[in-house]
Amino acid sequence: MRYFIVLLALSLVSCAIPAEEQDSAIYHPRTDTLSIIKTGMLLRAQLPSAYIPNRPLDIWLPPSYHEGKRHNVLYMYDGQMLFDAKSTWNGQEWRVDEIVDSLIDKQLMMPTIVVGLHNGGNRRSFEYFPQRPASNLTAVFADSLFRNIANAHELDSTHAVNSDNYLKYLVEEVKPYIDRSFRVNKSRVHTAIMGSSMGGLMSMYAIGEYPDIFGTALCLSTHWPGGFSQNEQIPQVFATYLKEHITPDRVGKIYFDYGTKTLDSMYGPIQKSMDEVLTDNLFTFNENWITLEFEGAAHNEQSWANRLHLPLIYAFGRNSAFH
Repeated sequence: MRYFIVLLALSLVSCAIPAEEQDSAIYHPRTDTLSIIKTGMLLRAQLPSAYIPNRPLDIWLPPSYHEGKRHNVLYMYDGQMLFDAKSTWNGQEWRVDEIVDSLIDKQLMMPTIVVGLHNGGNRRSFEYFPQRPASNLTAVFADSLFRNIANAHELDSTHAVNSDNYLKYLVEEVKPYIDRSFRVNKSRVHTAIMGSSMGGLMSMYAIGEYPDIFGTALCLSTHWPGGFSQNEQIPQVFATYLKEHITPDRVGKIYFDYGTKTLDSMYGPIQKSMDEVLTDNLFTFNENWITLEFEGAAHNEQSWANRLHLPLIYAFGRNSAFH
């Protein structure tokens, strides 16, 4: 997908809720137009945070947004990787704008905007490792794990796991900004969270911690090992978290998937054990939970883009059944 940069500051009046409907007390950061393309408009806000280092926030508005109707909201981790392969580290992208726009146009998906949450670069793993499960790791194991992660990302020292603050950034800062600045449906039924790998873990964690905010979690290639090799301790603390927090009385819907190549080849047996926890918790397959395997799919944006339509339809499809 070819993007061109528009050096233009965009007034929120043209794309957001009229000023008389907004809460005048809320801070509205300047929003720039990054791209105007046939699949909609990509905006970037510089939203300050009290919880994590400041970073951009990307908001993609489909063509349907300008028809005046309220839209659902899909929050996605790793916002740097969603829209423009020319700016990503590996030359791949999720192709989110093309795929969502196509599904809306074919009336397979309810009108939805996408909010891209940027990761913290080399501190991504510390922001995306679910904090409550991390606190249940033995001290010796946790020290070794996070020291190895820091070394792999060329950090001078380990950093405290900060995923709880990342979720506060999302729930207390980003969502209120989106709810007040754009024509969106605010309830959990109309709000989903999605990510892959560590972002898959964080999507599961987000709905477990904030089930009244997120109605659906979409977890692709969920990185159950947590680190760089197979181990028993990390999947066990995640299984315990699922048992206690991912239950039908709390959670709306949850989606998992995995491939069979590259890093995804580690996930099958662990995912099956997590599925057993969901079954024990009385989740019903295809109704409020689904897990899919994709033979030959690898751990990369191209593979996630190839199957992105499935979790999107599961979250916001016009029909209640999953296809």
